[in-house]
Amino acid sequence: MDWNRFVELLPHYLANLVLVVLAITALRRFAGDLGFVVELGVVIVVVLLYPTIVRALGVAPSAWDEPEE
Repeated sequence: MDWNRFVELLPHYLANLVLVVLAITALRRFAGDLGFVVELGVVIVVVLLYPTIVRALGVAPSAWDEPEE
């Protein structure tokens, strides 16, 4: 992986991780422990929605549109 590509993607990976942790924390705080399957579902939803939301906001990294060399 190209170093510049990694540096461009790193903030998005970190933001995605933070959003997953916040979503699971909020779920546990407000709904209690609903089990692994529900938490896994929340993780999948957050991870799949993140690129769509970032593209809609216009802040998607160019590395997502360029093929890896």
